[in-house]
Formats: sequence, structure tokens, C-alpha cells
Amino acid sequence: MKTKDAELVLNTEGSIYHLKLNPGDVAETIFLVGDPGRAHLISTYFDEIEFSTQNREINTFTGYYKGKRLTVMSTGMGTDNIEIVVNELDALFNIDFETKMPKEDKTILNLIRIGTSGALQGDISVVESYVVSEYSIGLDGLAYFYKDGPYVIEKEMTDEFIGYMNWDIHLPRPYGIKGSEYLLEKLATGWIKGITLTAPGFYAPQGRELRLEVQDKTIIDRAHQFTYDGFRITNFEMETSALYSLSAMLGHNAMTVCDIIANRVNNEFNPNYKESMKNLIHQMLERVLEL
Repeated sequence: MKTKDAELVLNTEGSIYHLKLNPGDVAETIFLVGDPGRAHLISTYFDEIEFSTQNREINTFTGYYKGKRLTVMSTGMGTDNIEIVVNELDALFNIDFETKMPKEDKTILNLIRIGTSGALQGDISVVESYVVSEYSIGLDGLAYFYKDGPYVIEKEMTDEFIGYMNWDIHLPRPYGIKGSEYLLEKLATGWIKGITLTAPGFYAPQGRELRLEVQDKTIIDRAHQFTYDGFRITNFEMETSALYSLSAMLGHNAMTVCDIIANRVNNEFNPNYKESMKNLIHQMLERVLEL
């Protein structure tokens, strides 16, 4: 079915609206980071930069690392930003911009998020701990806006979490979603694996208070005891559930690995995490050479 002009929105020069990219600008293996500065940092490891551009909070660099073509892109923070980025990346590869028709032969992307996160288990150190999201539980409700959302989520996991937490019906309905088996097998060896809670905000949705009081102060205490399929809830962040659910619906591979810089159980924060992040970036660059 042809995509409507007001739905596949293009800029005057033909690039896709938010990313400001054209087909061919992006590699099939893409690192996604929240921070535009981190996108630039990763690009400095490339042996050659073929293309770079910036629009809003989205910085994009495409180049080569040891002969492999890669892209790194900043998304900004939150599931709403990820929703835009993943849909537009897919369109760059899988919709013909001239005819506005989906292509018959689809390209499968490898979408790898490198982020920072707060641990929800007391035994996870804030010094050089890397956590891979085997699963994510989204507290944002995004998957339910899509017709295929209920078909890609982990229904049993979702129901168990809602029941265990006695989830407030006035909050968005959570959904559990698994990362790409392919990327988890290829890239995640030797790192901590667990369930990531994806929150629709940094403060109250993650139990933080400044001047506004949190409605439910027990979410962290209850959630960190939940387990599913042998995995416990390891960390809180703000993007992975959207990345995993959209990728599953579109047929892409997705995985998140986070550098743990805070521990919410022990009330610890590591302000000197930049070297740890550089180490994670270098490890991931080496690992993706196997894809």
C-alpha cells in the first residue's frame, strides 16, 4: 500500500523529515546513543568517516572500522525519540521514496543501543559493569499504539509482571519484550544479562523526587525482586522497550548494552564513568566485526 505524503514526510531536498537523511547515507549496522557527544566520540574510532550530518539532537556519522561499514546516531532521550528514529531508519531502507511503496525485498538492520543506566540490584557495581537487556519491560505504553504490538510482546512475562506488581490501572499498561536472539548470541558474551525497566521519564517514573512527590514510592523495592525466565530486573533506563518492540514488528535485530553509572538500591553514583564508557565502545566495535 502506498504511504501517504503526510505520513512519509520528506524535506524539500528529499531527505526523511527528522533524521534529515537519504537512502544510502546509513549502514545496515547502526549504533544508537542518546547523547550527541557520544555519537561524535564513537565516530573518532572510525578509520574513515564517509558521511556526517546533524539535525536537531540527531547527529549521524557513517564510516568504516577495520573495513566494516557502520553508522552511529544520537537519538536524544526517551521512547518517543526512539519511535521516530527506528521508523525513519526502516523507511530509509524499506520504502521507495519515489513511489512511496514498501519494497518487496526488505533489509534487516542491526540496531545496537549503547547507553548509561542505573542498577536495581545491590550487587551490580557502578564501576565498569555492563548490562545487556535480555528483555525489557516497558512502562511507557508505546507498543499498544501499534496493531502488531500485542503480537510481539512476551504475553506471559507481561501478565506476570502486572500481577506481581499489582499494577495501577491508571498508569500505562506495561509490556515485556525480548531482544534479538541473533545479537544477544553474537555480542553479549561475558556481560551481565537481565531485564531492563524502560520508564517514560527520569524522575517520578523512576522513583526520583525533587520538588514533586512520587505517587508510588515502592516501585523499585518491589520491582527488583521480580524474575522471569531465570532473569532478574537489573536496571532502569528510558529507551529499550521502544527499540525492541518496534524492531520486532519491523523485522530488525535490536540489542541494548548499558554502562552502569548509578545504583538505585545502594544510592551510589559514579561521576567518573567516561573511561568505562570508552572501554564499552571499544569492546562493542570489536564485537560487531563478527556480524
